[in-house]
Amino acid sequence: MLGFSFGHILIVAALSVMLFGKRLPEVARTVGKHLADFKRNLRSIEEAISTTTSDVTRAAYTTHSSSYDTEDREEATAPRFEPPPAAASEPRSSADTASAS
Repeated sequence: MLGFSFGHILIVAALSVMLFGKRLPEVARTVGKHLADFKRNLRSIEEAISTTTSDVTRAAYTTHSSSYDTEDREEATAPRFEPPPAAASEPRSSADTASAS
């Protein structure tokens, strides 16, 4: 319970009885109503934030995906492979290199 010991709770209860006396039930009721209103308002703010962020992400996704239309894309091309000429692909023997020099 938030790190409060039994002694702490007794001290708070005694102080509240001394301060508020006969009005204690009325004060507790008012505090409870205000706490419930605070939680309700906080929940509505959280819902507003979550709907706004989901709307923004949904809008970003739809504009992002529609901007890449398939008709606008260029077809990817790869360079063609051309084999080397037949004479260059034959290995030279050591006798050919000696006669060439």
